[in-house]
Amino acid sequence: MIVSPGRGYVFVHIPKTGGTSMALALEARAMKDDILIGDTPKARRRKGRLKDIRTRGRLWKHSRLADIEGLLPGEVLDGLLVFTMVRNPWERMVSYYHWLRAQSFDHPAVRLAKAVEFGAFLVHPETRATFARERYGDYLCGSDGVERAAVFVRLEHLAEDLAPIERHLGFRLELPHANRSDRPADWRACYSEAEAALVGELCGEDIARFGYAFGDGGEGGSAPRLPPVGPPGVFGAR
Repeated sequence: MIVSPGRGYVFVHIPKTGGTSMALALEARAMKDDILIGDTPKARRRKGRLKDIRTRGRLWKHSRLADIEGLLPGEVLDGLLVFTMVRNPWERMVSYYHWLRAQSFDHPAVRLAKAVEFGAFLVHPETRATFARERYGDYLCGSDGVERAAVFVRLEHLAEDLAPIERHLGFRLELPHANRSDRPADWRACYSEAEAALVGELCGEDIARFGYAFGDGGEGGSAPRLPPVGPPGVFGAR
């Protein structure tokens, strides 16, 4: 997550959506008062600035908007452009599984991914429960449960969806390919018909909202977005 009072934005980093690449691109042009929360190089160097700050929730790379209440005065936070990245849920699930298999820390999701094949991981009750409650919009809700107006950048349509962000920032963003998982190039081959249907059920709201489909490889329709404005579950392991 990055909060930039100077440039007037909040970047919310939803897990396994390409957010590390976005964070690196943004921190390359970070201002002195930008609040960088995460494990990118500049965020680690600025970590000490967060030591005595009290917020409603945990400050980490995947904090939600409700978590950062108290970081800045409410009227300042309310005036910032909020944006995040989203990704085809079927591809995201494959990426998540292969990312977990490469980790060495002790967490139930890591142990599960290393112990079973993708299909068994997908139908496991813990995986199903996690994705059923991991709607993209939930990351953009305040403590009142109301989703803030935000710009959604689809990983599959960066050039189109980054345009309003770049207009707001006043410069182009060059996203490196970072934190990539070791997974098959064609993620669709990982699924049986029943498994694909299960993800369609678990992530149905996001799939419908952002125009995703399984068979087209993620070529979604137009995501809703707004013009620029003025200046721990399983995923908790990341």
